[in-house]
Amino acid sequence: MQNDFFNASDAPADAVSEIRSRMERLCAEINKHAHAYYVLDNPVIPDAVYDRLFSELQALELAYPELIAPDSPTFRVGGTALPEFSQVKHAVPMLSLNNGFEDADIVAFDRRVRDGLHALMDVEYAIDLKFDGLAINLRYVDGVFTQAATRGDGFTGEDVTENVRTIRTVPLRLNLENPPAVLDVRGEVLMFKADFDKLNARQRAAGAKEFANPRNAAAGSLRQLDSKITAHRSLRFFAYGIGALEGAALPVSQRALLGWYDAMGIPVCDENAVVTGVAALLDFYRVIQEKRTLLPYEIDGVVYKVNAFVEQEILGFVSRAPRFAIAHKFPAQEALTTVLGIEVQVGRTGAITPVARLAPVFVGGVTVTNATLHNEEEIQRKDIRIGDTVSVRRAGDVIPEVIASILEKRPGDAQQFIMPTQCPVCSSPIVKLEDEAIARCSGGWIKCPAQRKGGLFHFASRKAMNIDGVGEQLIDQLVDKHVVTTAADLYKLGLASLSELDRMAEKSAGNILSAIETSKATTFARFIYALGIRHVGESTAKDLAARFGNIDALINATEEQLLAVSDVGPVVARSLQRFFSDPLNVELVRQLMASGVHWPEVQQHADAVLPLLGKTLVLTGSLPNLSRDQASELIEKNGGKVAGSVSKKTSYVVAGDDAGSKLLKAQELNIAILSEDDLIRMCQVKQDEE
Repeated sequence: MQNDFFNASDAPADAVSEIRSRMERLCAEINKHAHAYYVLDNPVIPDAVYDRLFSELQALELAYPELIAPDSPTFRVGGTALPEFSQVKHAVPMLSLNNGFEDADIVAFDRRVRDGLHALMDVEYAIDLKFDGLAINLRYVDGVFTQAATRGDGFTGEDVTENVRTIRTVPLRLNLENPPAVLDVRGEVLMFKADFDKLNARQRAAGAKEFANPRNAAAGSLRQLDSKITAHRSLRFFAYGIGALEGAALPVSQRALLGWYDAMGIPVCDENAVVTGVAALLDFYRVIQEKRTLLPYEIDGVVYKVNAFVEQEILGFVSRAPRFAIAHKFPAQEALTTVLGIEVQVGRTGAITPVARLAPVFVGGVTVTNATLHNEEEIQRKDIRIGDTVSVRRAGDVIPEVIASILEKRPGDAQQFIMPTQCPVCSSPIVKLEDEAIARCSGGWIKCPAQRKGGLFHFASRKAMNIDGVGEQLIDQLVDKHVVTTAADLYKLGLASLSELDRMAEKSAGNILSAIETSKATTFARFIYALGIRHVGESTAKDLAARFGNIDALINATEEQLLAVSDVGPVVARSLQRFFSDPLNVELVRQLMASGVHWPEVQQHADAVLPLLGKTLVLTGSLPNLSRDQASELIEKNGGKVAGSVSKKTSYVVAGDDAGSKLLKAQELNIAILSEDDLIRMCQVKQDEE
């Protein structure tokens, strides 16, 4: 059958030019009206007229696919289903915020800020809302939207580009004559209350499961494998921060940044302010708290940021959070219910945690049936008994916990909780060290299946060995059926043993085996973290990896050598030595390595001098030979840390072509500038000495 359309290459040059011009005008007009409708809530043409323009553009794109613009509004209707989400490493980490719950927390924050700035007068702050949605990074290259990634673990997120294209409040091209070469816009994807209600009405009509709250709906909609589903979920976007920026000057303040975004057509929330002093912060908080229910979207607090970016750089960061910002959370929603029973759960480190089994109660958008009681001392302090009526809240709107018992409602047959003396899972004795409030099962992972399951789940988790498909349900089966005892056994699994498990088809088993094989290539820091050593988190694992370089040096490290590592104090040092003094743990390490687990190893000893130890470096511009990831890895292997912004605490700035504002800032602060060759020579000093 003859095609009704023809290729643009077959058309005369004048006709192609006229067609391209018409398509460009249609794109511009549709984008303008979409912005008026979805962002400004002020449509200027009837829906039918908008639909005709849209249909005309679709027809032209079908006829002339070579002329489709990368920012065409037709991409918003949803593309083909994605087989899976790929990973995206953030150019600048997406860090979390510290939280404040009381006025005193904010007063203390303001005091720390003023002390850090040596400020004699009140500090100027920018205030934004803390949206109850999903954090996202939008990348624009030369003004065109090219990629979207979720926060993930703060360093690596999921590529949700095609889904974000369907969000009509996200501009596909910036309204700027000379846009930056690269701009990472940070913000929140959320669902308005009215759109949430409509979505649940459709779910009910279809006999499908309803969403618990707008945040869950937004997160679930954004992570659909089929962007056509996302396109029908009415998601919105508000910008509030910035990541990477190349080819343009950074605005001077948070308020200026939002104004810049607004001028480019990037949506920002109107509910923001700039105030001076802590009293004004608390006043704004109370005003927003009173109008919270009247807002068209859900929020769980407000965010305070030092307004001037130069002052933000002076204050810098601590761990994974900025010193210049804090989230002031609203009080968690509370409800009354009855304690039906108290049981204990066993964690991966053997921690025994009492858990209240509750009569179902709706709190903070979800139905709660369990709540943590933390430990035996907490139960006694609050005097919580089985049968009591208690106040329950979702702490930080996330973890359900019992706040207090309502003594006036206590029944006569209320029973006190008695901590068991034996582990409910393996019957090993429960012990409590003198310096700890938490009781623990003494069985360890060898005897206790609960600890074994927790340890395996931690080992396979994304921040550890990142074994896709090895989750709680699979681990439960592997342990309960005695297929797996230690993490090393995961690398001995075969297709036959997996296929025999419940709900495990041969294809699924093959995918899991492939993921296990892929996980063998890891990093030393991930491997240390995956071992599940008490008190050793991600940050400490990275510091240990940078300091010791190989597993034997870490296993044999003295307490003095361990204490020389940043973030390692006496408690962590003792924990590390206890772990590696156990022959079973050392044997586990050997078995994992014998199974093929490996990483790019830095050949060094604990007493070796790392040329960049204790140094903070900032990368800017394009280096001649090293990618950004390669340069960061080189710096970290040699003891240094990579920061995203230049401050007085920066040791060196490594500059390439088109370095931009970071180079200028370094020159203003008289910070040493390195080339790629300079960096490589510094890192080779140790190798030459060896």
